[in-house]
Amino acid sequence: MYAWIWRKLPFGLPGKISGSVVLVAAVGVLLWYVVFPWATPLLPFDDVQVGTGSQQDQGPAQQDPNAVHPSDEGAPEDIPYSTESNAPHPSSIPGG
Repeated sequence: MYAWIWRKLPFGLPGKISGSVVLVAAVGVLLWYVVFPWATPLLPFDDVQVGTGSQQDQGPAQQDPNAVHPSDEGAPEDIPYSTESNAPHPSSIPGG
């Protein structure tokens, strides 16, 4: 098939090379904008299930990420690094 396409492309070697690039680009655009969007709902990539039975109804995936827990109210944000400078604390330097 590829040999038939190569023979049918006009204008010698430069035309065959540029025609091949145009054909490959056209196939890529057709796949990217037509075939893949059509096929995406049919593919199981977003159908993720962890656990079995009653375990699916529980867990962090089912909790509201914006919910404020009673233990978090008024608690200061505990950041494990300095927000003032990029220099590490002297005691955290290896061998120091």
